[in-house]
Amino acid sequence: MRHKTGFNRLSRTPSHRKALHRNMVTSLFRHERIQTTRAKARAVRSTAEKMITRAKVDTVHNRRTVGRDIKDKAVLAKLFVEIGPRFKERPGGYTRMLRIGERAGDASEMVLLELVDASTPSKAQTAPAESKSAKSGQASRKKETTKPRKPPKPRGGAAAAPDDNPADA
Repeated sequence: MRHKTGFNRLSRTPSHRKALHRNMVTSLFRHERIQTTRAKARAVRSTAEKMITRAKVDTVHNRRTVGRDIKDKAVLAKLFVEIGPRFKERPGGYTRMLRIGERAGDASEMVLLELVDASTPSKAQTAPAESKSAKSGQASRKKETTKPRKPPKPRGGAAAAPDDNPADA
C-alpha cells in the first residue's frame, strides 16, 4: 500500500515529469495564468509556490537555485523583479485554481492556474459592485445588435418546399 508516499507521478518518467514542471512553471510566470488539467495544476502549484518564496528575497543563490529550472532569462528576471516583490508581505498561497469544466475529448477536469493578485480583483468580486441600470443598459444594447434568425433550410433535395425555389413562381 502507498500510504502518504511522495507525489503524483502523472504517468510520466522522471525526466519527462521534470520537463513538464519546468515548462508549465515558466508559462505560469510568463502569462500569470495557464489552463491545464487539475492533476497537473496541483503538481505544478507546489513547484511554483516554492519558487515564488525564493523570489521574495533577491540573492544570487536564490536566482541560481530557481534558474536551474527556469531557463528563460526574461521570465527569471520577471519573477525576481515583479512577481517576488508583489508577494513580499504574503506568507503563502500565491496561486489559485479555478475550475472551468471538463475537456471535450476525455472529460478530464480542467482548471485555470493563476497567480493571486490583490491589485486586480476577480470577476466575482466586481459583479456585485455594478449598478442595476448599468446591467440593464448592457442587456438592451445586446438586444439591439442581435439579428433575427433565419428559418433552417430543409435537408435533402426531394423534400424541399416549392416556395424555396424562385424559378417555380
